[in-house]
Formats: sequence, C-alpha cells, structure tokens
Amino acid sequence: MKIHHLHCFTLCPFGGRALWGHPPHMVGHVLAIETEHDGLVLVDTGLGLDDFADPKGRLGLVGRFGGLVVEPERTAIRQIEALGYAATDVRHIVVTHFDLDHAGGIPDFPNATVHLLRSEQEAALNPPTFPESQRYRRPHVQAVAKWQTYEGTGEAWHGFPAAQPLEGLREELVIVPLIGHSRGHAAVGVRQGEGWLLHCGDAYFNRKVMLGARSPRGPRIFERLVAWDYRRVLKNHERLREAARDPALTLFSAHDPTELSACLHHSEPQDEE
Repeated sequence: MKIHHLHCFTLCPFGGRALWGHPPHMVGHVLAIETEHDGLVLVDTGLGLDDFADPKGRLGLVGRFGGLVVEPERTAIRQIEALGYAATDVRHIVVTHFDLDHAGGIPDFPNATVHLLRSEQEAALNPPTFPESQRYRRPHVQAVAKWQTYEGTGEAWHGFPAAQPLEGLREELVIVPLIGHSRGHAAVGVRQGEGWLLHCGDAYFNRKVMLGARSPRGPRIFERLVAWDYRRVLKNHERLREAARDPALTLFSAHDPTELSACLHHSEPQDEE
C-alpha cells in the first residue's frame, strides 16, 4: 500500500497573518492510497473541477468570500491522473464529513463508493437547519453513486471509544467517530508500516491545538462559528492531544499547511517565519 498526501486547494481568508497566523492560508489535505486489492482509495476529496469552474455558484459563501485560489490542477482528479490513474480507478472515498471542501471532488469519481457515518449522510441528504444546507451542497450529494454508512459504534482503538474497519476493503482503514464539528464528523485511520496515520478532518484547524497552545484568532473564531456542537469540539481537542502522545499515531488535520508540508517531507511540523 502506497500513501500520497495531496494538496488539493488553498484558501487565503480575509485578515491574512493578523488573524490566521503564519502561513496565513488554509489547505485541503487529501490522502490518495494505492492498495493492492481495492484500487485507489481517497480520504476526503477537496474541491472538484466543477467547483473551480464556478466557485461562486457551486460553493456559496466559501466561493465568494473564502479567498479560494483558483487552481484546477490541484483537484484530486488531476493529481490522480498525474500519477497515471483514471477516475474509474478510484473505487472508494472515505469522507471525514460532507462539508463542501471535503466532498466537492466526489462528482469527479462517479463510480466510487462513499464511506461516512450514517448521521452525516442523513444530515447531507436532508439538512435539518439552514446553516447545514449551506455546508452540504446538493450537486456533491447527488453525485454519490453508492453510500456505505457506519453507525459510529465499534471497538476501542488507541484510546478512542469506538472505531470500525471499512466495509469492502481488505486494507487496514478505520473510521473513528469524532462528532462535534458536524453531526457525523469522523477521523480516518490508515495503517502505515508499524503505525497509523490519523486524518482528523476538521476536528481541529490549527496544529497549535495539539500543542496545548492558543491557536490564531481566525481559526479559533471560525471553528466555533461552524461547529454543530462546540462543547464536543473542545472535548475532541482533549482526546486528540492525548492520542498525539501515542508513538504509533501520526495525527494531522485537513487544513493546516505546516502539517501538510511535514507529511510531504516526512518531517516534524515547523512554523514558517
């Protein structure tokens, strides 16, 4: 099994370094996994080709005011093709949650089975509130060819109360409920050698959270504004900080550029000056 860390989009939000720290942008960190038996597996997708073609129409407030850098070459499909694969080679997509910046690339992979917690699927299909109708975009939902859902139960795993192996895959991947950012948010564990990578999605936004430090004002405010249950978000921070002490786990979030750079260069995250 070979794991690729993909930089699938860049957001440069209003406020720059004063609000977001340095570097003053957010990334879309996606995993592309070459498996021996199950084709290509994606963990999250970033945005899709249609999203970059019409960001204001497809992405709502994010497309209008999120500071999206329009780089279609960064889409997962274009990077998959650069590796020598086709869209049909992606047979499974595991989403940490169905927010538009995590599920936007699904239309580019029309044959893939999409794995997620059942509570997230239900919210995406029928958003219970207006804010949720903005985070889940109809074209992304309608593009799913086949759903594979999980109840959020399972066995204890590296200090987390529950985790489930992914259905239909012979490779070692697990889905770990981390509800809070959304109704059905999860982390995704991927076996790497003797340890595990844990893609934490939006369970936190800035790596300073994992250091027990105060994150910049921008990520801190944004995290609170978009959280479905902020109290659970804070509890997840505590749980993840404890998990980060486990030498068998390498944790990273979906949007921190220093963590993505470290994964690309197989090093420890370093703040840029």
